[in-house]
Amino acid sequence: MVNTKVILVGVGGATCTGKTTFAKHLCKILPNSVIVHQDDFGPPLESFPIHPVYNVQDWDSPENAIDWHRFRQFLESLKQDGRIPPDYIRNDPFNEQRDFPVDAECYVKWKSHFEEVERRAREDHGIEIVWALVDGFLLYWDQESMDQLDIRIFLRVRHDTLSERRRERDNCIADGSGWLRDPPLYWEHIAWPAYVAAHKDMFENGDVESGRPAGDRTRGMVVLENEKMSTTEVVDRCCKEIAASLRALLQQGDFHYEA
Repeated sequence: MVNTKVILVGVGGATCTGKTTFAKHLCKILPNSVIVHQDDFGPPLESFPIHPVYNVQDWDSPENAIDWHRFRQFLESLKQDGRIPPDYIRNDPFNEQRDFPVDAECYVKWKSHFEEVERRAREDHGIEIVWALVDGFLLYWDQESMDQLDIRIFLRVRHDTLSERRRERDNCIADGSGWLRDPPLYWEHIAWPAYVAAHKDMFENGDVESGRPAGDRTRGMVVLENEKMSTTEVVDRCCKEIAASLRALLQQGDFHYEA
């Protein structure tokens, strides 16, 4: 009898930090893996509230940007059986990503490592490992959904860099039905303040750009200043952390391996 072990890996951070690109690299490395985009759980476009000051729709407020009930239920179901429901609609094709390659040596090393771990788990212990990579800009705001994540990664990039990237990028609207650019000053007046409000208690003195990780939400979290790292360095560091976390998770079932 094969027992399924579903491991949810959270990849969080502000918009334009490279979460989706990074998740796609991990998906190529980790066998039997899928990507879940938190953006896919936004409410219908017409449901977003109008900002009381700037009189435009607010797509970034933590309370309204995600259908939290539906997102929590999805993660809970995914954690139980590792299956993506057939009615899950992915909006990823609407998000164009620049290519940030990973060195072949790093890719081959970690892909071989996790394939071997999966083989041993399946053949020697009857464990089928399923990976779900969950990326989202509000991934660590809601405690109930955050508790579902086995491994938590946070990508942190400075305001000025994010602002430049945001200006260069078209943004897909919540229901995936088309393209939309930010209204004038949307990033400065709405998106960035909403990000700060949602994450300031994760860092000392509320400094989301350079403050040290602090508080319960960052306990056990891998916080990476990925703006200062190459894509290969980010992937390599996270694979090391994932391997160590996987070892601890599997040892709970008396399956031991060396990372």
